[in-house]
Amino acid sequence: MAETFNICLDIGGTKTLGAIFDSGNNIVYKLKKKTKSGGDSADNVEQVIISVVDEMLKESGIKKSQVHAISAGAPGVINQDTGIVLFSPNLPWRDYDIRTPIQSRFGVPFYIGNDVNVGVLGEHAYGAGKGYDNVVGFFIGTGMGGGLILNGKLFTGTGFKAAEYGHMVLEPEGPLCGCGQRGCLEAFSAKKGMSAYILQQASRGRQTPLASQIDNGVFKSRALKKALAEKDAVAMEAVDRACHYLAIATGNMINTFSPDVVVYGGGIMEALGDLFLGKISAEVDKYCMPSIRTTVQLKAAALGDDSILYGALSMIP
Repeated sequence: MAETFNICLDIGGTKTLGAIFDSGNNIVYKLKKKTKSGGDSADNVEQVIISVVDEMLKESGIKKSQVHAISAGAPGVINQDTGIVLFSPNLPWRDYDIRTPIQSRFGVPFYIGNDVNVGVLGEHAYGAGKGYDNVVGFFIGTGMGGGLILNGKLFTGTGFKAAEYGHMVLEPEGPLCGCGQRGCLEAFSAKKGMSAYILQQASRGRQTPLASQIDNGVFKSRALKKALAEKDAVAMEAVDRACHYLAIATGNMINTFSPDVVVYGGGIMEALGDLFLGKISAEVDKYCMPSIRTTVQLKAAALGDDSILYGALSMIP
């Protein structure tokens, strides 16, 4: 009997990452492709998904008949039961049924969920959250995503809209967030929030080379790492501020859910995980009850760029 394989995808606004897993849950082939999400056509992204799967099968020599299932994480509010993307901030999808065309094209089941929820699932199944029943996940990138594992299961709330704690309001008079509220965690601690602070300080005449590295409202993680190595005072302030508000948000989540572990992932953590984790850990005790804090571990995500791929794998029955 021929071996079967699962295909897993991390669909983003700028790139789609694909991987083929063998029956032992090992990645045997990987591919990254730009996502052409411009315009208002949902078909563009659908075609990228199809082309990534087709190309991986062709290059790996694996036959379509050997594929057991395809699974993906994508940004937005996604009904995991129906495969309908209700809304996606970076992709041209509104109430869009992505499951039917992919299943029709490849003749296998297709599963899809919110990318950060899926990333936290991956860390729970294969990474830093493995073996724990209650996991809070913060994914710190351009924006701030969240995911919750409660009693061993992904918690998605009513309408699959839960765990948007990047939009937990921490300062009602704080900076404007992309969601329209003021003082959200994302407006302080994600790349968007840190970049806005750096540009604000530069506009006041303070010298920071990082200001010239901000493109479309965000810097690249490696540019921040370089600025910190050069002891850029504004960059250091931006990081301290980000970690301060992450510590407050972490304390709130600890008090609310009493998790076994809080996991921090995303591009910022991949670049500066030890620094961020150290600063959050040093401050979090001020913002939660000591009796609850004693049973909570804080960890950096273990799977890096692959957390969404492994989470997609874990969604396949």
